[in-house]
Amino acid sequence: MSIPLLICDDSNMARKQVARSLPDDWDVEISFATNGEEGIQAIKAGKGDVLLLDLNMPVMDGYQVLETIIKEDLNTMVIVISGDIQPEAHQRVTSLGALDFIQKPVNKTKLTEILLAYGIFTQDSEEEKSLPVEIEKPPVIAPAPKHSELAPLTQAAETVSTEREQSDEAFFLDPELRDCYQEIANVAMGQAGDLLARLLDVFVVLPIPNVNLIEVSELSMALSDVEEQESTSGICQGFIGAGISGEALLILNDSSFKDVASLMNYKYEVDESTELELLMDLANVLIGACLNGVSAQLDMPFSQGHPVVLGQHKKISELIATNSKKWKRTLAIEISYSIEDYSIKCDLLLLFTEESMRTLNNKISYLLD
Repeated sequence: MSIPLLICDDSNMARKQVARSLPDDWDVEISFATNGEEGIQAIKAGKGDVLLLDLNMPVMDGYQVLETIIKEDLNTMVIVISGDIQPEAHQRVTSLGALDFIQKPVNKTKLTEILLAYGIFTQDSEEEKSLPVEIEKPPVIAPAPKHSELAPLTQAAETVSTEREQSDEAFFLDPELRDCYQEIANVAMGQAGDLLARLLDVFVVLPIPNVNLIEVSELSMALSDVEEQESTSGICQGFIGAGISGEALLILNDSSFKDVASLMNYKYEVDESTELELLMDLANVLIGACLNGVSAQLDMPFSQGHPVVLGQHKKISELIATNSKKWKRTLAIEISYSIEDYSIKCDLLLLFTEESMRTLNNKISYLLD
């Protein structure tokens, strides 16, 4: 009898990666949920005896799902698969009843080992594999997918790439590709957050990355929530790879400096040189780790330029005024980091040039093939 298995993740790309990483000969009935609320409903409907759960999701995140499972005494075995790889995240999910934790992107061998360790999946013996009933099964036909989401994403990616080649005027980010960029950013964000958490001995609150194709002149509008709050200070660092170029911007709310200094064991003095040193140190950690995370997933090394100070104690529009003149459009990935129990808020933006889009799209199509 098939085991009801639920994959709960807001990323279509991640759901497919997890489904493809399941053991080949495992008899499971796969269902999908795009957020925690859908996941709880699916468990109650008997579709989640085993739950593979993401943490960063809209509506209801993974932590809230685990809390609800305990509160309502729902019968499911949970394995968390997340880009948030902080030690504290691992400890929190296991304390809430998760059996184990796997980092994204999911590794098939690691997932199989964990399923075997907890007795969720059992491998057939050689004797069982040789039974006539097994031989009669067509060896080249895998069990039919239980959900339409298992259709290859590469077809959609290739279609989008072809359409863009046919019309240079088209400036549109297909939802499937947007999802891919968001998931790549999610994994890279988690690696950077983990490094920061270990460095400062804190818990970094990770958001859902925001991905948009926008006019560079509209960047300040995209960051209007920061603009309205207070003055900021920023660092810019260029990067380049094979057919890809862009800039990474780190923007820190000025009110964050005191807490950042305390966590980094600085003797904080209200002067621009001290604040600049703090800003540089923070940028070095977050920009470097995040770009390395993106680079590793794309299997494409980036060369990074020297960091440049955009400005100190200015409005966001003033900080990015220079960048808005360099090129017209950008693929903008925004990640807003905050630290639990501290008034620290910073935004990391990865800005890819419009010319980089074709290379990026082709790379994603290749990776998903």
